[in-house]
Amino acid sequence: MDQRTLERFADVIVGVGANVQPGQVVGIGSEPGKEPLTRALAASAYRHGAKFVDVTYFDPHVKRARIELSREEDLDYVPGWMGKRLLDLGKERGARIALSGPIEPTLFEGLDPARLGRDQLPYVPETMKLVNERLVNWCVAPSPSQPWASFVHRDLAPEAALAKLEQQLLHIMRLDETDPGAAWRERVAQIHAAASALNDRGFDAIRFHGPGTDLTVGLLASSHWMGGAMETAGGISHIANVPTEEVFTAPDPERVDGTVTATKPLVLGGTTIEGLRVRFEGGNAVEITADKGGEVLEAMTRRDAGATRLGEVALVDREGRIGPMDTVFYDTLLDENAASHVALGAAYAITVRDEADQARKNSSDIHIDFMIGSPEIDVDGLAADGTATPVLRDGRWQI
Repeated sequence: MDQRTLERFADVIVGVGANVQPGQVVGIGSEPGKEPLTRALAASAYRHGAKFVDVTYFDPHVKRARIELSREEDLDYVPGWMGKRLLDLGKERGARIALSGPIEPTLFEGLDPARLGRDQLPYVPETMKLVNERLVNWCVAPSPSQPWASFVHRDLAPEAALAKLEQQLLHIMRLDETDPGAAWRERVAQIHAAASALNDRGFDAIRFHGPGTDLTVGLLASSHWMGGAMETAGGISHIANVPTEEVFTAPDPERVDGTVTATKPLVLGGTTIEGLRVRFEGGNAVEITADKGGEVLEAMTRRDAGATRLGEVALVDREGRIGPMDTVFYDTLLDENAASHVALGAAYAITVRDEADQARKNSSDIHIDFMIGSPEIDVDGLAADGTATPVLRDGRWQI
């Protein structure tokens, strides 16, 4: 990616996604190997008037050493300053940018799944407080790298794989448009319209059914569908995920029943989980199996009482730019915006309107998305009496 393209890439993340404002402190979470985009983000943030840019690099090799060698009793320890750093950014009403994309896709293979499942870093639970209280304008975005490109496009030589991944990301980020900002505003308007249509229907539950899947996800009385742009408590509009193609809400954590088969691999803690199948009864994931790597997810669901329940249900249509590529990116940000999905763990408080339901939404230290949608999976909205209304067919909205 040449320097000019890198600058435009960074400007979309900073100006359209996070929407950094003059005078804000900007926190950037990155990894070794992502320095070119990280530095371009810092420069863009300062061009947008940032007061200070604070970059933290999380090294997955250090995490591997901890999981492999640390004492058993120390695996759950997280220094208090790691969460306090985020909370202080919230007090500053700053902006936050995080870069996705695996820099070492197979680094954690071979480690004890139970030990790996106990370490969620760099994620810390304080992240949800910033989101739920709308303290910062934030954005998660992909960062291309050679290891990631070669993992996705294994049939290509390294240079060709990187060129193809970069070309795909430029299209996904709408940088092939004359005005990427306008293109994103148009897509956000479409997503908002879908969310509004779902809210107008007031469904009691959402049902997914198709090959390997028959899952009914109950909704709270005040579950509110959202998608596209969000606003901070101070009124700063931002696109939390770039790319974003989903509408999402909080389910009733006690009313999830059936069996679901993941339609894409899930990369979790540096481990690729393939062929994931989950069975729910009364809201709880009572059985988790997979062709590969399922032990890691199963270990994470033992973290707390809410870890076996759903905190999010999200719908994705086929009008986005990721799904039609028919590429598994092995990155949750991209793969979850290619297909409808659910998440085990914490719910987003912003998707629940009433105080009574706030007390019922799911709470957990984890939030793990996995993809369950495809053109073969039909999605229906269910009324309280069980009457079904088609919502998605062949990936197209029916409402």
